[in-house]
Amino acid sequence: MMAGEGVPFDDRGLAYGDGLFETVLVRDGVATLWEAHMARLARGCERLGIAMPSRSALDALPARAGKGLGVLKLTLTRGSGGRGYRLPESPAPRLRWRVTPFAPSPERWWQGVRVRHCRLALGIQPYLAGLKHLNRLENVMARAEWQDPDIAEGLLCDSEGRLVEATSMNLFWRREGRLETPGLTRCGVAGTLRDSLCRRFGIQEVDAAPSVLEGAEAVWLGNAVQGLWPVQRLDDAQGQVVMRWRLGRLHRELQAEAHALLGYPCHAGDAGEQDEDDKA
Repeated sequence: MMAGEGVPFDDRGLAYGDGLFETVLVRDGVATLWEAHMARLARGCERLGIAMPSRSALDALPARAGKGLGVLKLTLTRGSGGRGYRLPESPAPRLRWRVTPFAPSPERWWQGVRVRHCRLALGIQPYLAGLKHLNRLENVMARAEWQDPDIAEGLLCDSEGRLVEATSMNLFWRREGRLETPGLTRCGVAGTLRDSLCRRFGIQEVDAAPSVLEGAEAVWLGNAVQGLWPVQRLDDAQGQVVMRWRLGRLHRELQAEAHALLGYPCHAGDAGEQDEDDKA
């Protein structure tokens, strides 16, 4: 399902990436982490100076998804107008939405994923850090670095060498008994699942180089649509293995909490999994 006509040629979101978006998991017409999505959209609107659509209009959208599992995508642009980069004097924001059926990847939940480091580095721009704005060319080009279907994601650093995120997911790890995630004060997207887990578990936001993962007991990628993927192999940008992890209890504990927030199943554990996580 889709709402609205085609985007005009002079729409500022199309021309300049002047806008925001949200991707929301919807189950039988009920949105997961809806208040967190609305809070992030509101922060973005305030930062960019775009009028927030009415909550009544937004709150009515998840029910339009109908039965089953789907993803509701909201795109909000500043609308049309202005000369060049100059803002229009009386902007009329343009909201578009679409619902698409969705099926997660359970094999990635249970078997874990292989990821790689990306060559591309994210630019540092604190003013936009944390927002889910429409300027995503860096992520597009990073994702273009590999075509191997066995590689699920790529890890991104900023231009000063600090870990930030994956191309479309947030990054978490457990080191010396502490749960940590990259700080996002310079760039990156503050995911709604990330924020929920950070509040619930006191996950520490840290500035760290990629080498921090070599001392991690467990590593995960996650977002509010796909859930939490445990990482079982990390490659460098040339495809050489950097680290391997055996999946075990530590991976499943955080995954269970994340999946409870999203309504996804939890893993009861396999006979082949270790009680303690060891790096292999």
